[in-house]
Amino acid sequence: MTFEEKLQSTCKIALEKGKEDSACLFLMSELTGYNTGELYFHQKEIVPSDIESKYDAMFDKYINENIPVQYLTGKAYFYGYEFHVNENVLIPRPETEQLVENMLLLYDRNLKGQKVDVVDIGTGSGCIATTLSLEEKNMNVSATDISKEALEVASANAKRLGANVNFMQGDMLQPVMDKKFDILVSNPPYIPDSEIVDPLVKDNEPNVALFGGDDGLKFYRIILKNSVSIMKDKCIIGFEHGYNKSREIEDLAHIYYPDANIYTLKDYQGLDRMTFVVRGYEHDSK
Repeated sequence: MTFEEKLQSTCKIALEKGKEDSACLFLMSELTGYNTGELYFHQKEIVPSDIESKYDAMFDKYINENIPVQYLTGKAYFYGYEFHVNENVLIPRPETEQLVENMLLLYDRNLKGQKVDVVDIGTGSGCIATTLSLEEKNMNVSATDISKEALEVASANAKRLGANVNFMQGDMLQPVMDKKFDILVSNPPYIPDSEIVDPLVKDNEPNVALFGGDDGLKFYRIILKNSVSIMKDKCIIGFEHGYNKSREIEDLAHIYYPDANIYTLKDYQGLDRMTFVVRGYEHDSK
């Protein structure tokens, strides 16, 4: 069977089973080492038997055992970097890349060239903290997570990629309450406890990193309330959140940062996804 035939047949099965057909391309790319363009170039060639055997086994687990392909391969890609992932951490998502991108833009607009202290709350795989450290050498990055297992994954990712991040275990801001920061960034658990979640996500990714209380705002309340004592007079805070929670998060932020510029940005799907709290800078803008 050629690469073209194998991908066509398995993509068809994936769609019939209500799965994402993009997973098929991801699996084949990881097993062959070919990127999308290279797979197209080789599409008429016969799939080597060893690769086909591995592909079929992983595809079966994806379809019939409902295991995400990122956990099957142990890899996910974020901001151009390869991160190792397992069942102890969330799989990095494109929306979170936009949070990082906009935080870097805010840094360049207001703090370019300055040494700053940054903290990532609930770091998971370490994708946010590690990427910020790699992209901006003037950022002194710390990161917290309650999960020892998640921090093991995050630390290994940072070390392998050459990032300098200080990882600390503890509940939310607890490990950093004696420090001061210029920037705080977080993608906390934000799915309401009662919300129906795709079984592919709910049955595999750590629930402690998914669910955020009755209304999905539990951890935003904790972070905003406690961040007041650790943020410098001039500071930037950035959150990822549920698409329908921006107004409530803005209202919460105004309680603790009444003199800040607070605004929400949309993701590539046009959904409200990121809220920023910018205090003490004269040229803040959306």
